[in-house]
Amino acid sequence: MPRRRPPRAGALADLPPLKILRQIAMLQAAWYAVATVMILFTSLVAGKAFSLDLVLSWRSLRGDTTAGWTLGLCWLLDSVVLVILLLLLVSRSKLVPDFALTVHFLHLLVTSLYARAVPTYWLWWGLQACSAALMVSLGMWACRWRELRPMSFGKAKETPGLPVEGGEEEGVASMWGRGRGRGRGRDGAGEYEMVGMKEGDEAV
Repeated sequence: MPRRRPPRAGALADLPPLKILRQIAMLQAAWYAVATVMILFTSLVAGKAFSLDLVLSWRSLRGDTTAGWTLGLCWLLDSVVLVILLLLLVSRSKLVPDFALTVHFLHLLVTSLYARAVPTYWLWWGLQACSAALMVSLGMWACRWRELRPMSFGKAKETPGLPVEGGEEEGVASMWGRGRGRGRGRDGAGEYEMVGMKEGDEAV
């Protein structure tokens, strides 16, 4: 029986299905939680009653009213906030479009089931397109910025009490060794000792 080829590094096998579903659920819950807080705040400031229709119904996003444009602004700000969660949960620029589009597709299903009709307002569709583009572009930029950050591996420090003399070679020997002219190799193969060269050796 032939052996199965191991999955390549960075393949989908690194992301188990349960983890993907959990991340999508967290993003979707945060999507509605942030939107609810923003819409509730704007409703209280405007002196209007708050209802779930403002969050889940596409009929609230009307282009001929100020309330509809205010709700659109809240949804755009919600997309910006969700970029932070994409950076924390996904952390891979190539997976950002999948998660961002999945969130908007699930929102389409939820609002269609809630209103029992497919959205027909042009403002709603335009808002979803702008929100998805904003989330994908900012999310990919943030994840790539995080991926391309230089990694710091630390810096070797000189051992206190061991003076560095005789230039760079003895400085390296004192840093890696136990004393002047003696030390242990970086590979741990054994100890070594630095000795001076004789005149006969130099003439070879």
